[in-house]
Amino acid sequence: MITCYAKCGMVREARVLFDGLQDKDVICWNVMIDGYVQFGSPNEGLSLFKQMLRAKVKPNEATMVAVLSACAQIGALESGRWLHWYAENHGIDINVRVATSFIDMYCKCGSLEEARLVFERITHKDVVAWNSMIVGYAMHGLSDVALQLFDEMCRLGYKPTDITLIGVLNACGHSGLVREGREIFSSMARTYGIEPKVEHYGCMVNLLGRAGYLEEAYDLVKNMEVEQDAVLWGALLGACKIHGNVALGEEIAGLMMRQNLENSGTYVLLSNLYAKANNWEGVAKVRTMMRDGGVEKEHGCSSIEVNNRVHEFVAGDSWHPRSNDIHMMLEKMNVWVKAQGHTPRTDTVLHDLGEEEKEKSLGVHSEKLAMAFGLISTEPGATIRIVKNLRVCSDCHDVMKLVSKITRRAIVMRDRNRFHHFNNGSCSCGDYW
Repeated sequence: MITCYAKCGMVREARVLFDGLQDKDVICWNVMIDGYVQFGSPNEGLSLFKQMLRAKVKPNEATMVAVLSACAQIGALESGRWLHWYAENHGIDINVRVATSFIDMYCKCGSLEEARLVFERITHKDVVAWNSMIVGYAMHGLSDVALQLFDEMCRLGYKPTDITLIGVLNACGHSGLVREGREIFSSMARTYGIEPKVEHYGCMVNLLGRAGYLEEAYDLVKNMEVEQDAVLWGALLGACKIHGNVALGEEIAGLMMRQNLENSGTYVLLSNLYAKANNWEGVAKVRTMMRDGGVEKEHGCSSIEVNNRVHEFVAGDSWHPRSNDIHMMLEKMNVWVKAQGHTPRTDTVLHDLGEEEKEKSLGVHSEKLAMAFGLISTEPGATIRIVKNLRVCSDCHDVMKLVSKITRRAIVMRDRNRFHHFNNGSCSCGDYW
C-alpha cells in the first residue's frame, strides 16, 4: 500500500501508513524516501534518510540511488560527498547503477572533476553511464568535451540512445554549434537508427533560436512529423524574447493559447518580450489575462548548501536568521561592483518603475541573496555554489562575474538551463545563454 500511494504521488497517505508501521525494513524506508524524491520533495527525502540512519537501518543500493537523486535536485554537494564516503566505508556495492547515480549527482552539483573520476573507475560501463557523463559536460557548457566523449563512445561500439542524442544536441545548443547540431540531427535516423522525437526537435529549436535563426526554427516546428508540445513552442517563444522579435512572439503565443498549450511560462515570456520593447501597455494586458485566468507566475528561488544544510531564498527575503548580515553584505557588494564600473541592468526589470526603484528591485534578487549568504558563511577562498529554479538574470550574471574577481572566489551557479562557472571576472558560458 505504501508503494502504491508513493508511486501515485499520494505521499501524505503513504507517510501515514509508513509512520504506523512498528518494524520498518529497508524496503519500506526506500519506498518512502523515493516517493518524496520523485514527487518534488527532495529535502523531505534527505530528512527521512537521516531518520533511517538514526533508526540503525542499513541503507542498500536502492537507498543510495534515491538519496543521490535528492542531492542532485537541490545541488547538495556536501551531502552527496558524504554519501560517497558512507558507501565506500560501509560495504555498499558501487555497481554501475550506483556509480551512474554518483556521476549524475556530481554533475548536477557542479563538480565535473569528481563525476569524471567516478566514470573512469567503472570497469564495465553501460550506455547509461556514458549518457550521464555526456549530459553532464553539456549542461556545464563544455560542448567540445561532450562531443569528444560521444565520438569515443561510438568508436568503442556503444549504441547511442535517445538520451545520448538529447545530450549531444544540448551541448551544441549551449555553445551555438549550429553546423554540428544540424549534422547530428539530420543524421539521427540514417546513422543511429533513431527517429527524432519531440525532445530532439526541442533541442534543435533551442539551438537555432538562440543563434538567431528564428525563421528556420519556426519552419522546423511547423513541418515536424511528431506532435508539437508546449515545451517546444515555449523554447521558440523564449528565443523571440532573446532577440526581441515581438511579431513572431505574438504569433507563437497566440497559437499556443488557441491550442490550449499555454502555461504560466507562456504569459511570462510574452510579458517579458513586451517589457524588453518598453511596451508597458502590452505588459499590462498580459498581466490582466493572467489575473483573470487565475494564472500564477512561478517565483524565483535560489538555494545554497552550507555545512550540510540547504538555505533557500526568494527575492527580497528577510526571513533568514542572518538577514541583517546578508543585507549588509549586499550593500558591500554593491559598492564593490560600482567601483569596478558596473551599471545596474535596469532594462531587465520587467515593471514600469523609476530607475531608483528598479535598482532596488535588482539588488535583492534571490541569487544575490544566496551569494551574499555564501560570502559571510564560508571560509575566504571557498567555492560558492548556488542553484536557481529559473534562468539567471543579466544583472546578477554581471555582478557574479565581478564578485568572483573581487573576492578571488569561484562561484558555480546552476540555473534552469545550464551551469555558469564564474572565475576571475568571466563566466564559462562566454555570455551566451
